[in-house]
Amino acid sequence: MSTPWFNGLGTHLGNLSRLSGARTRSISAENPSGAPGGGGRAERGTHSTAYASRELPRGWKKAPCIDLRGKETYTIADIDGPGAVQHIWITTLPKHWRRIVLRCHWDGEENPSIEVPLGDFFCQGWTVYAPVSSLPVTVAPAGGLNCYWEMPFRQHARITVENVGPDTIEGFFYQITYALTDVPDDAAYLHAQWRRSDPLEYQQPHVLLDGVRGQGHYVGTYLAWEAHHTGWWGEGEIKFFLDDDEFPTICGTGTEDYFGGAWAFEDPPGQYAAYSTPYLGMPQVIRPDGFYDNQPRFGLYRWHVADPIRFTSALRVQIQALGFRTPTQGQERYLPRRDDIASTSWWYQTEPHTPFPAFPGMDALDTV
Repeated sequence: MSTPWFNGLGTHLGNLSRLSGARTRSISAENPSGAPGGGGRAERGTHSTAYASRELPRGWKKAPCIDLRGKETYTIADIDGPGAVQHIWITTLPKHWRRIVLRCHWDGEENPSIEVPLGDFFCQGWTVYAPVSSLPVTVAPAGGLNCYWEMPFRQHARITVENVGPDTIEGFFYQITYALTDVPDDAAYLHAQWRRSDPLEYQQPHVLLDGVRGQGHYVGTYLAWEAHHTGWWGEGEIKFFLDDDEFPTICGTGTEDYFGGAWAFEDPPGQYAAYSTPYLGMPQVIRPDGFYDNQPRFGLYRWHVADPIRFTSALRVQIQALGFRTPTQGQERYLPRRDDIASTSWWYQTEPHTPFPAFPGMDALDTV
């Protein structure tokens, strides 16, 4: 018997009145195991500001967050299934968003299915807060990171955060809400992978994904893009190579086109227009001030929720970086650019998955 809640994004209001045997649980620093009746039991928190609650009795706000010591990994969710994670909320100061790596392991696997810097997973790749109003990811004032991707698991789920820097991060707040329930046989596992080209090699595409094996569907892209040349940066095409493709089955017409925009996102003339919608957007435009901030930076997302890209056995995804050279004899010429592009890709697939490339160290994550 199918569980009413387990029907995918975009259908929750339609089945909200149906009863279900699913049991709701939630993990936070106040209830680290998610056990029934396990919340609000701390005598004193383990975080740096625990002294603030010293006059309050047990059952009040004692342990709302944790501190992440440098170079350490913390398990923030350890759940026996079957079930599915339904909502993740996290907040910490934006300056830490590229110093924390989020990982998710499903059903006891050795290699993570999700391995992404915290900020990029929530469309915040530049450690500068930008509001996002979309279906699977919402970022609320002033840095509340929310994820609604369905994350089913059959035996076990483990979610960790690693502080890759040497300094303690004080005040890491989190809440993970999940349902314990049967998982349909055809439910796949969520995967997310981060890659960066800094700078992109000349006349080479930025590779978002390569080596994906199994059956599944691609559901989302986020790009943190820094322009390293003057002029327009988004003429490049995104390409999806499905299964045995030598040339792509899905080939876009331009970067801004893929993210739902047109004509260099220019509105009004001479200015980029930031926007955020349920399925796509460019919520972040960081304009250089000519001093320390000397390169324009952009954050863009595209969710394939209504139009998932399905593959049977393999998937490869890449995007070009193209601008324009100085015209010659009145003729325009494309310029292969060498920009800084960091990508996060989301997809569902069967397990086991191909191990991801080795994750880079702290310096390769830096946004300076």
